Amino acid sequence: MSSHLTDSVLYGHLWTTPELHELFDDTGRTRSWLAILVALAHAQADVGLVPAGAADAIERHARVERLDLAEVGVGTRASGHSTLGLIRCLRAVLPEAAREWVYYGATVQDLTDTWFGLTMRAVADIVDRDLDRCHAASVELARRHRDTVMCGRTHGQPGLPITFGFKAAVWAAELARHRERLAQLRPRVEIVQLGGALGTMEFWGKEALPLLDRFAAQLGLGVPELPWLTARDRIAEFVMLLALVTGTLAKIGNEIFELQRPEIGEVAEPFTEGTVGSITMPHKRNPELSEHLDTLARIVRSDAGVAVEGLVALHERDGRGWKAEWLVLPEASQLTGAALGFASRLLEGLQVDAARMRANLDTHGGSLLSEPLMAALAKRIGKHSAHEAVYAAAMAARADGTDLADRLLADGLLDATEIAEASDPGRALGATTAFVDRVVGGVSEPVGPP
Repeated sequence: MSSHLTDSVLYGHLWTTPELHELFDDTGRTRSWLAILVALAHAQADVGLVPAGAADAIERHARVERLDLAEVGVGTRASGHSTLGLIRCLRAVLPEAAREWVYYGATVQDLTDTWFGLTMRAVADIVDRDLDRCHAASVELARRHRDTVMCGRTHGQPGLPITFGFKAAVWAAELARHRERLAQLRPRVEIVQLGGALGTMEFWGKEALPLLDRFAAQLGLGVPELPWLTARDRIAEFVMLLALVTGTLAKIGNEIFELQRPEIGEVAEPFTEGTVGSITMPHKRNPELSEHLDTLARIVRSDAGVAVEGLVALHERDGRGWKAEWLVLPEASQLTGAALGFASRLLEGLQVDAARMRANLDTHGGSLLSEPLMAALAKRIGKHSAHEAVYAAAMAARADGTDLADRLLADGLLDATEIAEASDPGRALGATTAFVDRVVGGVSEPVGPP
């Protein structure tokens, strides 16, 4: 039985992935904690704090398979301490000569914060891999639909012509920036924690700093400039990045959610035979993938808010924000992994109806060319005067059901040649396709004069 949806046999597939769940469940977390304790013992042996034989014995016996996690739980509840139950059960399976050397001088936060460093490294690998997949799918959509003309919309209303490739290129560029952010933050978050009670490392005396270096080397993590017991910006930054990633995925999902409404009908999610949209309305195909991206992102944003609260910590140790991170970092990581999986499927299988896009565009006639028509008129009477004139013509055309271009022609504001030039796709689309080419080709220089 499970009370959290990430652990649910019935619904877990909506909230996590197998590889992330295995990283954060009791077995995966304990396995990682034991690996940290082994690394600590070897690092302490390297600097002469722990007998080498004891470190070897700890490595041989510190295996999650040797522990009864239910018993560890009993010991945790009985002691009221986060890791004392684990320590006692671990000591029971160690040879007597090694029992006093395990977890030697370290505190619970040394263990759990180093675990954060390891898990953020593992999660970053997964997020980067799946971001790359989403980015590649967006780039392919941008390339394939570079010239697929559609109605651009602002405030939910028809605006100007664009191409679907331009829309997908916006997605691709945003996803690429998240990969850059991820690469930039990794050295800051993939680090160890080893400070002892207050972060001064006083327990280990003159071997403290060499021990810190050896401990980090054992785990392949970075060395912080000093222990970060109450400096929780690293966790907050990482969870904030996950909020940014899922926010972009939700934006993409919401766009596809809207465009696949039958009234618009310009795109459609990939459909799997046998998928049921409604048990009361058999005809329905619900936008399950795009809709769920928004759901997941809302929770990750909430988790990010909790992580930021952890920045406000008291003195040299404060368990309030730090313990909240035990919940929000695993949850946000798993929800982000799930979102990336759904987004990959959505983007890779997206069905684009180019004919419907063009038909929807054509229903608005000359009104969607109001800006290039205004620009043509501005050459003769100035921009602001042209705006007033085209606005009046557009309102009149809407009132009597005529076309804006015909109205401008009938009123003598523009001639047929000027209207044809303003209506030319090369003029009406502006730099749309050039921007697509920059994203598809990986060009990042700004457009226009410096």
